[in-house]
Amino acid sequence: MILTIDSGEVGALMLLDMSATFDTMDHGILLNVLRQRFAIEDAALDWFTSYLVDRSQVIVTGLESSSVCELKVGTPQGSVLGPRLFVMYAEDVSEVFQQYQVQHHIFADDMQGTKRAKPSGATRIAEELGDCASAVKDRCASKRLQLNTTKTELLWYGSTTNIGKLSTSEMLVRVGPDTIEPSSEVRDLGVYFDSELNMKSHIRRVAKVCFYHLRRLRTLRNLLGREATIRLVSAFILSRLDYCNAVLVGLPASTLAPLQRVMHAAARLVCDLKPSDHVNSSLCALHWLPVKQRIEFKLCLLVHHAVNGRAPSYLCDLIKPTASVSSRASLRSASNNDLLTH
Repeated sequence: MILTIDSGEVGALMLLDMSATFDTMDHGILLNVLRQRFAIEDAALDWFTSYLVDRSQVIVTGLESSSVCELKVGTPQGSVLGPRLFVMYAEDVSEVFQQYQVQHHIFADDMQGTKRAKPSGATRIAEELGDCASAVKDRCASKRLQLNTTKTELLWYGSTTNIGKLSTSEMLVRVGPDTIEPSSEVRDLGVYFDSELNMKSHIRRVAKVCFYHLRRLRTLRNLLGREATIRLVSAFILSRLDYCNAVLVGLPASTLAPLQRVMHAAARLVCDLKPSDHVNSSLCALHWLPVKQRIEFKLCLLVHHAVNGRAPSYLCDLIKPTASVSSRASLRSASNNDLLTH
């Protein structure tokens, strides 16, 4: 997405919403997919069959209970196996995205597709995304899954100048009889993106939630003690600061300032300091890196895992050592262990 803006193009990100996906997986279709597409047979297939079939549910209210209903669709709520089964159940939808040449990502039941072009090609982007979404809808319907177009979100992104060149009609995406209108910001796996990708909206929301939890913890500080407070701050505050913070790399200090203020407030809470007290020594004592360094640490960790093959394949495929390229093996960059990006 950043490369789209840097190259003077505009892009459209479409976040597809599926209705009650884990509750509508057909057991018969799922077992056929496991057998035909993933070659799961014999004892392994029997294990999946025993896990899925002969399930039932009943509703209990007080002393009253409903009749027992056999479950022929869906997986148990909160199960570890549920998301994995859904991935196998619906992963062939990637073929649809590839057919329409739409770059896509799929995470469990979250599907998203994006296309980019010069501002003059915005109409073509909208048409291709609409056709792709319609094909995805048909593919999902063949497996009793429903694409909810009313909750599907659309975000156009690019520089302020290029986005300003687009008319409202050009930015609409039509999926069958439904029309998807663009949003000023969208939420993708807990991260908020806006049309300029400046991440200010995401940072503002994270800071707001963190300060809310800090106010709640402050009322209990004297009862909790230092060690318990550190654990709660790590669970409710630091976890939110670190979640997907790699997307914030390269942002100016002024944009990251709200998150740094959160860290200062958290350190004052843990160390029982006054609002006017300095916190640098407390941050060092707690071994808490500043926000900018936490982001860089996360990015370095991701690169380390990707280089050593411990990251997902889509990340490992993005980089490779310069020394592994025969035409560059003798260059200084190879001896410096530099990396190439794709």
